[in-house]
Amino acid sequence: MDRSAEFRRSKAQFLGKADLSRKGSVDEDVVELVQLLNTRDQFFTTSSCAGRILLLDGGVNGFEVQKQNCCWLLVTHKPCIKDDVIVALKKANGDAILKFEPFILHVQCRQLKDAQLLHSAAVASGFRNSGITVGKKGKTMMAVRSTQSLEVPLSHKGKLMVTEEYIDFLLNIANQKMEENKKRIERFYNCLQHALERETVTNSHPKIKEKNNSSYTHKKKRTPEKTRGKCITDENDEEPEHDDDDPGISVNIFPEEY
Repeated sequence: MDRSAEFRRSKAQFLGKADLSRKGSVDEDVVELVQLLNTRDQFFTTSSCAGRILLLDGGVNGFEVQKQNCCWLLVTHKPCIKDDVIVALKKANGDAILKFEPFILHVQCRQLKDAQLLHSAAVASGFRNSGITVGKKGKTMMAVRSTQSLEVPLSHKGKLMVTEEYIDFLLNIANQKMEENKKRIERFYNCLQHALERETVTNSHPKIKEKNNSSYTHKKKRTPEKTRGKCITDENDEEPEHDDDDPGISVNIFPEEY
């Protein structure tokens, strides 16, 4: 079986499975993005999270316990208010941690060039920690991610270690990150749409395809002038905001066994 046929078989099998995530469905803010990818022949999504604020109780040694072994006291994909966190903290028996986790998406791609297209759109949208993994058998995965996370301990052995004022301050930061995260998802969707439309036009015109068939190069830094011209729409005419992400990140190819 050739790689294209193997990819189609894997896609059909994966998308036919039940959603085994904790929520059991795709998050509202990324439904259109996931649908866009899964309706294309060269992609299918394997996992996603639109971004969330959560409060975990990890037991007495909570800071060393993996997330799956923690008690989830609160989780929301929307902005969070202090009262909800205070109520949830009353249920904590160990070390409670407040976290913000940004959008993450894993996509299996038919070919490396498809992953490169996806990677370019992600980086241009602000997800500069994205990367590509190529397995020894040719399985190509693309991870869309950023470094906009937040993780702060609030209690120890059930005792609150910070003031309510500080919790309010943290939630303000987390909610700001959530808002910026949502804007980046929208930019990514628009940027990906435009990239796929350009690819369709290019593939239908052999001369254009030959002219634009340049190699995927490492760009160490994008100047504001170059970035400003990418993926601009009527709804989004601003340059992506800078954060702690490394602006020099490029495609990362890590050989793994699959």
